[in-house]
Amino acid sequence: SLGRVDVDHVITRKMQLIAEAEQLKPAFMKEVDSHFTEFVNSLVAKSALLDSSPSASLFPASSSEKEQHKAKTLRAPPEHGKIFSARRSLLDELFEVSHIRTIYHMFIALLIVFILSTLLVDFIDEGRLVLGFDLLVFVFGKFPVVFCTWLCMFCATVIIPYNLFVWWAQGYCSSSHRIIRSLFYGMLFTLFQTAGLGFGPTYVAVSYALPPASRFIVILEQVRLVMKAHSFVRENVPRVLSSVKDKSSTVPIPRISQYLYFLFAPTLIYRDNYPRNPTIRWGYVATKFAQVLGSLFYAYYIFVRLCIPQFRNSSQETFNLRGLVLCIFNSILPGVLILFLVFFAFLHCWLNAFAEMLRFADRMFYKDWWNSTSYANYYRTWNVVVHDWLYYYAYRDFLWFFGKKFKAAAMLSVFTVSAAVHEYVLSICFGFFYPVLFCLFMCFGMVFNFILNDRRKGPIWNVIMWTSLFLGQGVIICLYSQEWYARQYCPMENPTFLDYLKPRSWSCHMKM
Repeated sequence: SLGRVDVDHVITRKMQLIAEAEQLKPAFMKEVDSHFTEFVNSLVAKSALLDSSPSASLFPASSSEKEQHKAKTLRAPPEHGKIFSARRSLLDELFEVSHIRTIYHMFIALLIVFILSTLLVDFIDEGRLVLGFDLLVFVFGKFPVVFCTWLCMFCATVIIPYNLFVWWAQGYCSSSHRIIRSLFYGMLFTLFQTAGLGFGPTYVAVSYALPPASRFIVILEQVRLVMKAHSFVRENVPRVLSSVKDKSSTVPIPRISQYLYFLFAPTLIYRDNYPRNPTIRWGYVATKFAQVLGSLFYAYYIFVRLCIPQFRNSSQETFNLRGLVLCIFNSILPGVLILFLVFFAFLHCWLNAFAEMLRFADRMFYKDWWNSTSYANYYRTWNVVVHDWLYYYAYRDFLWFFGKKFKAAAMLSVFTVSAAVHEYVLSICFGFFYPVLFCLFMCFGMVFNFILNDRRKGPIWNVIMWTSLFLGQGVIICLYSQEWYARQYCPMENPTFLDYLKPRSWSCHMKM
């Protein structure tokens, strides 16, 4: 008034406006995010529809319906299956945000603390700096045997499934006994999958007494190649049957180069062609492989500082409930760190490195599993590569064969197959059968899958999911580590087959 400004009043009014804007901002951002998400989903759905059915706009509706009916008799609907599109990995996008990148820096700082702690403890105990990596040298031992085994597996997978399919497809059209021919080649393919890829690598891993990490390489490659060969045959057989039914003059046989690309591509779903990037960023590849190497050293220091001292001492104590509970809760931290490292090193770094070298554009190897409020969503988003294979070739084919009324049975069969394969990998790699993971998967995992379903949306369910995940990791690390040390402390001279099945950790302490 009278040419003077009430500064206090102006400041107060400005603060009120700022407070009102802050209150409106969440609602505004939520509305923008909702509309943007809806727009993007609609755009992706329309693009996928155009990519998967280009003939819909070229032929009349009756012809399209006839093609769809014919496809339903050959494969589980929908016919097009998984649709690949060019997209980045979620962590690559999140690491562009400085707040998220700080979490990555915190993990690096924790690694530095582990290294300093190990060096200082060794200096105090030994009087000198000990920079040996005996554990890494041991677990990755006998590498020449591992490489030769992998080379044999890979060459066999390149030659045998492809040639069996080509021989079957070329003679199927002119054959007068098509069912017998299909059964014969199907039996040969099954024999290769079970005996060649199944029994052979397992026999090498056991007979040559490969150390744990080397066994993991062999067995995981065995499982990967079995799934790849199945996908190649599963995707191409219906195409041959369809061309014969249409009396086509050409048989759709993929080129060997397409099959070879698929064997290296970071996907388990076969396609003749995938979306490709125009260039290779070799700096990006080098960064990802360096991060894989860093994750290996990270895991090394976790075992050296948090696991080995605890289990080396606890394995010599009497087995009791108190010790078991303390062991489980002391194992939660290393278990969770190992979980994060496996996810980051393999699902993000390793797969992205190979995708970049192959110019493979679809990088959705995982989704935002950390935001899951249900175990059903967690199973779908943790490992999208394996989930896609289980969904299209186990779950959907089960429903196609038995009918849509058996969805619960189909889900149970998928759980059983996944749990059995996980337990098989651990049993061969550790050298003993201790079905902890199988029981957790089939009992608690199945129960949580139905209790913590997709209808659970609140943040409390995300807390429950993380709590159960932490406890599960503690149980796995504790029990498998106890059993490993028990078999080191209480070896048997002439073990029988039942001795490999009985947990040694339950009786080892009584003998000592």
